Amino acid sequence: MLLNTEDFRSRARRDLPRFVFDYIEGAADDGHCLRRNLSDLAAVELTPRVLRDTTTVETSIEVFGRKWALPFGIAPTGLNGLVRPGGDGLLATAASRTGISFALSTASNMRLEDVRAAAPESVQWMQLYVMHRDMASQIVERAARAKYDALVLTVDVPVSGNREADLRNGFRIPFKPTARVAWDVITHPRWSMRMLPGGAPDFANLTATGGNAGSANMQAALLARAMDRSLVWETLVWLRGLWKGPLLLKGILHPDDARLAVDHGVDGLIVSNHGGRQNDASPSAISALPRVVAAINGRIPVFMDGGIRRGGDIAKALALGATAAFVGRPVLYGLAADGARGAEAVIGLLAAELVRSMTLLGATSASALPDALESANGSLA
Repeated sequence: MLLNTEDFRSRARRDLPRFVFDYIEGAADDGHCLRRNLSDLAAVELTPRVLRDTTTVETSIEVFGRKWALPFGIAPTGLNGLVRPGGDGLLATAASRTGISFALSTASNMRLEDVRAAAPESVQWMQLYVMHRDMASQIVERAARAKYDALVLTVDVPVSGNREADLRNGFRIPFKPTARVAWDVITHPRWSMRMLPGGAPDFANLTATGGNAGSANMQAALLARAMDRSLVWETLVWLRGLWKGPLLLKGILHPDDARLAVDHGVDGLIVSNHGGRQNDASPSAISALPRVVAAINGRIPVFMDGGIRRGGDIAKALALGATAAFVGRPVLYGLAADGARGAEAVIGLLAAELVRSMTLLGATSASALPDALESANGSLA
């Protein structure tokens, strides 16, 4: 019986080849940052307020003029096609059916136009990596034509974190499986049979641009997160010239960077340490959130991702000032288990846990959750 995201994690670990599961779970160096994301969220205490009418609990929010049924969305994750063929479209479909937002990674295995078409009425954001300016320009222009709702520039990947599990598995492009990986694939026949018709997934948004952008070298650079390290704050002028909609920065942890983002006309921030996959010494996302929220002082929305495993974790992020949270690994566990239905099931679990938490806290809306911090210990505020 799959009762929580940890149950779905166990199912994914059983169903996926080790090298795929290791990629999903991958953390930098010794995994301290990933564990801090979890432990610091666990340390946050919320004090219930009682004798309040919680007959109705309102979970919907409005972001950039669009309504979300729940105050969380699906974070951008790459290589979802390794978890299940068509994984990007399946996640977008799950998000659409549950009324939440979905952010598509540059490192997706489906063309951004096809993912948008899979759920044309839903809220979809486009995440951007900049390895090569011309390639990035083409992706942004295509996202604008496909009517993505917002652009998310990831800023915490000047180089890739040291993910030793991927190195041990020989996880690279072009992929050359070792005998151990070959045996891993053979011993997971259901996964192998699903993958067989389409073969190994590629980075479809690169191949769709044509020319050098779709070359094996460019795809290898994306997998290795070999980014354009000359990007600076002034570079946002170039990006603004291409994109007229809401622009967010993902990977903000320092309050001074939050202030600089506002000064440079950014429309929103995602407090994130890349799920612990980049700098092992980074603070947890939940501990950085209150400082960033204080620096912004309500001028633009602030979101958070990193360590969300329960609906109660989402309540904690909202209580500490986040407009909404983003969920990464848990929906991938659901995708591994049962495609779009599995992802929907995980979203449903998180939603039910969130409503239960809000009811127990006496909060009838997301905006009422900070009230539970007033007498709480370990609030990280």
